[in-house]
Amino acid sequence: MAEHIYKRYDEELAELKREVLVMGGMVEKMIADAMKSLIEGDAALAKTVIEYDHEVNRKELSIDAKAVDILAMRQPVARDLRFITTALKINTDLERIGDIAVNISERTLELLEEPPLKPYVDLPRMASLAQAMVKDALDSVVEGNVEKARHVMEGDDTVDALYQQIFRELLTHMLADPQAIGRAIRLTFIAKYLERIADHATNIAEMVTYEIEGQDVRHIRSQRSVPR
Repeated sequence: MAEHIYKRYDEELAELKREVLVMGGMVEKMIADAMKSLIEGDAALAKTVIEYDHEVNRKELSIDAKAVDILAMRQPVARDLRFITTALKINTDLERIGDIAVNISERTLELLEEPPLKPYVDLPRMASLAQAMVKDALDSVVEGNVEKARHVMEGDDTVDALYQQIFRELLTHMLADPQAIGRAIRLTFIAKYLERIADHATNIAEMVTYEIEGQDVRHIRSQRSVPR
């Protein structure tokens, strides 16, 4: 962002960006810990993720308040205005990613009450892809890198395809063994949660493109996608 006449204004914009990135780091850790608790059968870690959600919620409110204050006091225009509106939308996506990490942890606690249905292979792979998308989306925010943002958007199709693969496999388990239905449904939920994380990372990447280029690519992309 270009420097302004008022140094404090520049500091406010930089501080807003830092706060968004701090929140990004918080939810990245929540995703990683939620998946670790599932893979390692760590109930204590799952509960820690659930409890940490309060911190993310507080951070969301703090960022919203900072952004609204800047809008009210500075009346930004052009790219500054796009940056602030982008920060507000990214903030919402990050908070929802934190909620999803909580959902994964809640399903993990339920799964730990029974023996594992199968070795976890594809779910960790899917989680790694979704986590990488979140990281790259946040990096694109820091760097103002449209190409990296586009790479994140392209990765969404890979995660969607992996979700469909996992769903079909779990459906096979349910058809073969009625006793496995409860565990399979919970694992299906987790796969869907990871797919939603990738969607939120895509949203962030789309907003970065909007901030830098001034073009809203959301509906352009949706028109090219296969309806769900």
